[in-house]
Amino acid sequence: MAEAPFDKCVFINCPLDEDYEPILQAILFCVVYLGFSPRIATERIDAAENRLAKIREFIEGSKYSIHDLSRSEAKKRGELFRLNMPFELGIDYGCRQYFGAGRQNKKILILEEKKYRYQAAISDLSGCDIEAHGGDFQIAVRKVRNWLVSEAGAPAVGASRILGAYADFQEWYYERQLAAGFSDEDIQDYPTSELLEAMVAWMNQGKPV
Repeated sequence: MAEAPFDKCVFINCPLDEDYEPILQAILFCVVYLGFSPRIATERIDAAENRLAKIREFIEGSKYSIHDLSRSEAKKRGELFRLNMPFELGIDYGCRQYFGAGRQNKKILILEEKKYRYQAAISDLSGCDIEAHGGDFQIAVRKVRNWLVSEAGAPAVGASRILGAYADFQEWYYERQLAAGFSDEDIQDYPTSELLEAMVAWMNQGKPV
């Protein structure tokens, strides 16, 4: 995909595990549907590329950022919670505070699965507005939609319309992939970059059903 301008890019920092995929994919669609360009680490798969340098590039090049801290708590004894998400949020906050060159106008949305859990994990965020989605992709879409309309001037279409369009896209994409020779297993394992390209293609083709 061609790079979008600064004021149309949305950096997305979120868990990349299988359980989170339905939320991630719905958020990506919402961002694309509202006319913005998502930037996420998995959009480029190059083992020779330094991950942190890539994340810095995306943060510096995006006026808007979504940070989901839903993995701030270990699920079982002996398991470590993930620090990547709060670390990248810190880089983004620092970029807004110190980078200059218009980055002081960056807008940040912080998501969590549970409403007040972040207060124990990152007490420095106390007093910040953090939105909880409860692990539900539909609620996540509503939160992202409301934020982009409020902070980025996105078209004020309803969340229900976005979710309905997302269902149409999923059906279109599934049928297209089957026709191209993909198995169900292949379709479930598609790279994020291909999924994003398909979302943009679907929009450019007039949202076919």
